[in-house]
Amino acid sequence: MSSQRPRRAVVTGIGVIAPNGLSAEAYWKSVREGLGVLDRITREGCEHLPLKVAGEVRGFDASDLIEERFLVQTDRFSHYAMAAASMALDDAGLARDDPEEPFDIGVVTAAGSGGGEFGQRELQKLWGQGSKFVGPYQSIAWFYAASTGQISIRSGFKGPCGVVASDEAGGLDALAHAARAVRRGTGAVVVGAAEAPLAPYSMVCQLGYPELSTVEDPDRAYRPFTTAACGFVPAEGGAMLVVEDETRARDRGAAVRAVVAGHAATFTGASRWEESREGLARAIRDALDEAECAPEEIDVVFADALGVPEADRAEALAIADAFGAHATRVPVTAPKTGIGRAYCGAPVLDTAAAVFAMEQGLVPPTPNVFDISHDLDLVMSRARPAELRTALVLSRGLMGSNAALVVRRGDDSAR
Repeated sequence: MSSQRPRRAVVTGIGVIAPNGLSAEAYWKSVREGLGVLDRITREGCEHLPLKVAGEVRGFDASDLIEERFLVQTDRFSHYAMAAASMALDDAGLARDDPEEPFDIGVVTAAGSGGGEFGQRELQKLWGQGSKFVGPYQSIAWFYAASTGQISIRSGFKGPCGVVASDEAGGLDALAHAARAVRRGTGAVVVGAAEAPLAPYSMVCQLGYPELSTVEDPDRAYRPFTTAACGFVPAEGGAMLVVEDETRARDRGAAVRAVVAGHAATFTGASRWEESREGLARAIRDALDEAECAPEEIDVVFADALGVPEADRAEALAIADAFGAHATRVPVTAPKTGIGRAYCGAPVLDTAAAVFAMEQGLVPPTPNVFDISHDLDLVMSRARPAELRTALVLSRGLMGSNAALVVRRGDDSAR
């Protein structure tokens, strides 16, 4: 029997495109300071819709970051993902094109809705002008797999590729998929999620979610764990990470920023928030088991924080069920209240924040939340200094998926 040490999957690169920052560093600075950027939606064609507040990505010019030949065949959600992937690869010190070992690098993304803006534009041409006016890229740009394909093609990565379609929790499931690919022998995986749900067609589809907040005051539209909780607001953007074999990373001198230690997922049904208590608690326990981690070792929880009273109560109880007495002592945070929920991108953004939090010994606050109605140690108002070695990231989807991810601090000092 071989005594070789099992392969560990580690994070070596982070790239972010978010409403509060167009780089990982800008995103973390905003998260650390507890800045809220929710505002009125300004996208053309959305003025008459009852959804008024969201987290828009502003100041992003895709043409500055992505070649024209890719821009014409992709939607905004892929632009965000491609840009974030490039940043993550730069952060990890990996070549963005012409890799030395193309079959050793894969790509995995999660997506909730695909390219709604591109699809709407082409379908309007079909309806108004006829089929000859529909561009050839309509067949691929809207598809939820587009970001994986375009990142792979653009960088020449030919390793294992995939797309996770498991609701919002798919962001965490994609990270687990990448980590397991690395443990099985793949050298590195570019993994994450980015969404672009703020187009008229996409927004009309979201109006069918009873959990959506239509409050028009940006400071009050998304306030989970409070008596004023009235639902969530959507957001654009997301994050991409480089998950790599630890030995490979150290051999090439890369900084190990975090270890992907454990993950689990369950399913409890669409909008069945009371039942999500049991499902989320089970996911937490199983993720801790895979990480060989006791509840008392978790130093911070990044909450799902849906903002629906029943869902918030179920999450608080799930944490109590899984953690026991530690549930009231562990710091809990939900930075997404400052930017909105970017669907599959939301838990990947939380994972990026967790890595920064562990590196800098700082639990970021939960913007716009000042009083809570649950027995949680929710960090509010300002960041809290703390020794952080292990973080738990939680996510649930509107269709019933639940996921938990355990990440441990890397051995390298904070940057």
